[in-house]
Parts: sequence; structure tokens; C-alpha cells
Amino acid sequence: MLSKDKIISIFCLIDDILQGIEHKDDVRRRVSDSEIILTAIVSSTSFYGNHSSAIQFMKQYGLIPNMLEESRFNRRLHKIANLLYELFEIVSSYFKDFCCEMHYIIDSFPVAVCNNMRIANCKILKEEKWQGYTASMRNYFY
Repeated sequence: MLSKDKIISIFCLIDDILQGIEHKDDVRRRVSDSEIILTAIVSSTSFYGNHSSAIQFMKQYGLIPNMLEESRFNRRLHKIANLLYELFEIVSSYFKDFCCEMHYIIDSFPVAVCNNMRIANCKILKEEKWQGYTASMRNYFY
């Protein structure tokens, strides 16, 4: 769980970056885009992506007293999706410049598209190279 100090520092960082790229909020809004992004980050880091729990947490501890309801929050979050991508690129470029040696790990475990009984009817993947075998269950899959 993030502490109150960490949440405030993340908010300050987000707000400073948004001011740096000259992002303007609508003056009629009671909750800024920085607060929406902060709540999304808190939900992903502390509540396994559960937005309603993060919204209640932010309200309960007085971090964002005017927080929106879940439905309005999701609409606002979808509206600023491009801003989130831009923010991610800015932060990742700072990390790349700051630390010359960064290691990336790509996890590539197989995900079953269709099981053994439906392999003949599979229209997504047809080539043999996509076929896998699970030894513990003794079955093939795509």
C-alpha cells in the first residue's frame, strides 16, 4: 500500500509534468486530470486495478474529497487515454536518460487459444508452429 507521502509526491510529479507540457484542464471541473491519473495509478499499484476501491480510498482519507463516482471516473479516464500514453513516454524517456543500463524482461508463456478438441476448427491459428503441448494434462493446444 502506498503511504500518504508517496501519493502526494506522485501527484506533484504528475501535476508538474502536465504543467510542463502545457496541459489545460477545463475550469468547470471539480476534479483535475492529475487527480484522475493519480487515482488510476493508486488503483493499479495498491488495489489490483480496482477503481472503485481506489476511489473510496481517496475519498476516505481526504486525498481527493470531491472525487467522482465510478462511472464518471471511468469516462474521464478513457477521455485522457492519449494523455496517459504521452505521460508514460515522458516518464520512460526520463528513466532511460537517467539510467543508461536498463534491463527489460519479456514474459512469454503460452496462452491457449483453443483446446485439443477444437484444433481442427481453429480459424485464428492454422500453422503447426503455433501448436503447443501440455505434458501434465497430456493435451495439445494452439
